[in-house]
Amino acid sequence: MALDSTPAAASSPTPVSSPSAASSPSSLRIAVIAGDGIGPEVIEQAIRAAEAAVQRYSPARLEWNRLPWSTAYYKKHGHMLPPDGWDLLREHDAILFGAVGDPSVPDRITVHELLLPMRRRFDQYVNLRPAYLFAGVPCPLVGKKPGEIDLLVFRENTEGEYAPVGGRLYPETPAEVAVQTALFTRRGCERIMRAAFEAARRRPRKKVTSITKSNALIWGMGLWDAVFEDVRRDYPDVQSHSLLVDAAAMDLVRKPETFDVIVASNLFGDILTDLSAAVTGSIGLASSANINPTREYPSMFEPVHGSAPDIAGRGIANPLAAILSAGLMLDHLGLSAAAEAIRQAVAAVLAEGKVRTPDLGGSHTTTDMGNAVVAALQG
Repeated sequence: MALDSTPAAASSPTPVSSPSAASSPSSLRIAVIAGDGIGPEVIEQAIRAAEAAVQRYSPARLEWNRLPWSTAYYKKHGHMLPPDGWDLLREHDAILFGAVGDPSVPDRITVHELLLPMRRRFDQYVNLRPAYLFAGVPCPLVGKKPGEIDLLVFRENTEGEYAPVGGRLYPETPAEVAVQTALFTRRGCERIMRAAFEAARRRPRKKVTSITKSNALIWGMGLWDAVFEDVRRDYPDVQSHSLLVDAAAMDLVRKPETFDVIVASNLFGDILTDLSAAVTGSIGLASSANINPTREYPSMFEPVHGSAPDIAGRGIANPLAAILSAGLMLDHLGLSAAAEAIRQAVAAVLAEGKVRTPDLGGSHTTTDMGNAVVAALQG
């Protein structure tokens, strides 16, 4: 939905509506976990942009509850969140998440005690990751035009290859054995595939590509393929086909414009979305939503880029992925006009090209980029 009062842009991303969009209440409670590395830097800009958009385009009010959960919190308390942390999060309408991870603490603590358990505990089984080539963003692929790459990846977010099933025997001996089990269920496969097909129905090209590797992983991916064949029959109006993950990686570089909606397992979706971010100019533009479509639990919204400790504290991180993630959050909360205003503002700033962070070939700061988006929102 284009807004006449929003700064015009040569190209703007296809709006993304999350499943079962809610009507907007007058006050919404947002839990903020800025986390580690560049997380706090980019999340503050996302909050500023969300506030500016909602103040202008919605009667709703956002209440931000900043939670200090991070690696620093772990070092002080011995855990990533307090014992009542999950209950506290459930009291919120949504979660805005920066990043978690620090070289000083193993990922099996930072990631596996906060980020991944959140996705499973709150059944955020839809990991939605858009990729769009904005006007004004240099594309590493020759000849691609703004808007020509416009795809959504629906990544299964609660099982698959990231299921915490496995272990190690005889550690630190010559006989050491590691077992990592990928877990695929018919329920898990079917619900992410239906979410992908429903999204494709709302898009002009109406096309779904399932990512598989059943020629090698005959049991887990075999079930994935079987469920996809069952589900696709219910959507005769949507084009659909399967593609091996290695061929998909190749085609995301050779001809990314041929993709519309991609549905993939936890691991394949994770890897391919880093690639789709790269071909659209920068992982600093890659937003994501971790959605619980039933709304029994809060959904969580985060930039894809992670904590990036190598540039943390330098003030040069691109905040647009976090800002666009906040836009996805507003969509999910029913504030569609404010969400679209954020997308249009980001598109206008990028098309104008006056403010560029280092990942986009410029020298502006995180705050500079945030200021530009807020100014575009305020008109």
